[in-house]
Amino acid sequence: MIIKTVELETVCGITSTLPVNALPEVAFAGRSNAGKSSLINCLMNRAKLARTSSKPGKTQTINYYNINKEIYLVDLPGYGYAKTSRETAQKWGRMIEKYLTTSEQLAAVFLLVDIRHEPTKQDLQMIDYLAYLGIETVIIATKADKLKRSQVQHALKVVRDSIKSNTQADDPIILPFSSVTKDGREDVLDLMDQVVENSH
Repeated sequence: MIIKTVELETVCGITSTLPVNALPEVAFAGRSNAGKSSLINCLMNRAKLARTSSKPGKTQTINYYNINKEIYLVDLPGYGYAKTSRETAQKWGRMIEKYLTTSEQLAAVFLLVDIRHEPTKQDLQMIDYLAYLGIETVIIATKADKLKRSQVQHALKVVRDSIKSNTQADDPIILPFSSVTKDGREDVLDLMDQVVENSH
């Protein structure tokens, strides 16, 4: 996929009605600070499309980006941020759940995990929940530039083994990704291309 146009079309807060779109949607989810905003900016080749922050929990809305007028990239709020109040965290959780269970156009979820660590309990719960809903899930192992190249395959195996032994998910696609070196960018865009093709 070559990114020609990107437009932030809809922003939904906790009380908003989610839009009904005619184009396929791919959602990006992950723990706060997993590098989601950086990844979206890297994919779209835009420096400040998604607001990045050194403080986790920056995305507090569901943001719909219309790409090339053929697919939506849906940026979901990060989960598992310790400093949010429990009430706010539950509201975000309900927002994410509402989106995942009601979107008619959702074709796949790209779930970000930090390649340097085993998936957290919340990551595994999310993977399990997506498997339960029957939503195709691609795991993006971010921050791959923080490891030596020789360590990447082992780190991916650790992530895969943890998912296999702790969730109901089938063997998911796991892609290493770095927004710094752009490694993995083409792989993610290729998968988004497939979603567009499969929707025709």
